[in-house]
Formats: sequence, structure tokens, C-alpha cells
Amino acid sequence: MSTLLVTVVSFSLVSCGDSEADSASSTPATGEVPGASTGGSTATTAGDAVPSPSVPPKPEVKIPAELPTELVVTDLSEGAGPAAAAGDTVVVHYVGVRSADGTEFDNSYDRGEPFPVVLGAGSVIQGWDQGLIGAKQGGQRQLDIPADLAYGDSPQGGVIQAGDALTFVVDVIAVIPVVDPSTAPDIAVEGASNQEKIDIADLVVGEGAEVQPGQTAVLHLVAYRADTGEQLDSTWETAQTFSFVLGTGDAIPGLELGIEAMHVGGRRQVVVPYILAFGDAGNPDLGLPEKTDMVLVLDLIAAY
Repeated sequence: MSTLLVTVVSFSLVSCGDSEADSASSTPATGEVPGASTGGSTATTAGDAVPSPSVPPKPEVKIPAELPTELVVTDLSEGAGPAAAAGDTVVVHYVGVRSADGTEFDNSYDRGEPFPVVLGAGSVIQGWDQGLIGAKQGGQRQLDIPADLAYGDSPQGGVIQAGDALTFVVDVIAVIPVVDPSTAPDIAVEGASNQEKIDIADLVVGEGAEVQPGQTAVLHLVAYRADTGEQLDSTWETAQTFSFVLGTGDAIPGLELGIEAMHVGGRRQVVVPYILAFGDAGNPDLGLPEKTDMVLVLDLIAAY
């Protein structure tokens, strides 16, 4: 586990004491996730599948008039925002059926958990890796996938037979861009004495949706010692985002409070009193002494 991941787990440990927070995946049984080449969900840099506060209704799937011999991508609704590209993480809900007769073999709606996939990483069938390029948040897309871009001659899960073409309808919950370290904040923090109250300043006001309790917040963050201004850690430097569900106590209180009413695309600087961070003990693994305030610079990448 990298230093950054240890740091992220430490943030979670403050409130919930779960050493597997932000690392435990909800993994369906083999063959239940037709998008995954191994039949199971995989961890991504965007965080693992998590319970969703509101699941869209499961769509009906209209099977193609003819079995597809090449990938057919149909936008049922386009969505908005940046189009997904290779390397981006796309968080989706989906339903999959056999193209031949419409027999459903899996869906994420009934589980109530969105499924994250890094495009181009080879963790899903080729029809997904190729078919989700260009997808936008809020869009709904149908993928009619020939067998050679699905499972070929390998049966899956008792429903998908050798040579089956597959049809999916996918709701795009979020598009999380690949990390660009050049866009990291260039901020110098001046050392200061401890303070009693949290201090929040918007450096950039986001134009996206406001994060709501129960939603998964996807963040970049840079952490500093408030007394010296020394940087302690940064998600930008390891090209990984940090995800947690707002309002569940999975993160330190100062982080939970720091993103309240924040909009996607925004950047905030938050001075966190030590009592809302790691308390009297500090965090030696992070390099934070006892009874020391923190400064967090937060970028809200997505909320779903």
C-alpha cells in the first residue's frame, strides 16, 4: 500500500475505526458483472463501488432487430459535461441482456450500487472499453456488442452462451477525468497558531451540482500542517482520487464539514482545528504532531 493510501485510510480511521475503509470492494459473484473480464468488480483510482443514495429506475432494454456483428453505440440521452476518454473513470448503472432473446443476466440497479470502470485499462470487456468512450454524465447509452467484443466462445454465469452477442443499457452517473498533475493547486500555506473554529474559503466556486448528504464525494486533496505550512500529503502526486460517502462518518469531521454545500468543480481551502482532525494524538504516520491543526485544499471532482 502506498504512503498516500495509508494516509487516506488514516483519514477514514478517525471516525469509523475501519482499517479497510475506502479499500473494500463490493464484489458480486463470478459472472454477475458482465462488464468485467474476470466476472468481478475491480478497485479503481476513483474508489470502489459504494451504496448509492438514489438509484435511477432500471430501464427496459430494446434488443436489436439483427444480432450485431460490430459494436453499435446509441445515445438514448446525451448527458452533459466532459466526454469520457481513455484513462477516465466512468461510474455507471447498467442492465445487460442477451441480444438474441432479451434474457437479462445482470443489472446493478437491484444491487443499488454503481459500478466504476477505468476506460482502456482492460478490466472490462472490449465492448465496454470502446463503447463508453464519449459518454457524458447524466447520459444513457445502449451498447449492442458482438460476441468477439464480449465473451467470445466462453459461456458466463449460466445465461451467456458461447458466441452470444450482448446488449446493455447504461446510465452514466459520473465521469471522473484522469488525473492531470499540472492542474494541482500551487498554494503556499503560512504557518499559524491553532484556532478554535473551522475556517472555509472558496478559492474556485464550482459550476456543477452541489454535493448532498449520502452522496459519494470524489476529491483531490492536499494536506498541510497548519503550524508550519509544511505539506503532508497530496492525492495529485500519486494520481489517485479520494472517495467517501458524505454524512456517514467515514472521514475526519473537518473534511465532512469542509465540503458541505460545495459544488463540483470547486476548490476550497479549509483550516481544520485539531479537534476536528486527529485530536490530541495527531497522526505520526502522516507527520502531524499532537494537538496540531491542519489545512486542507480540496477539489471536488464528482458527486453521485
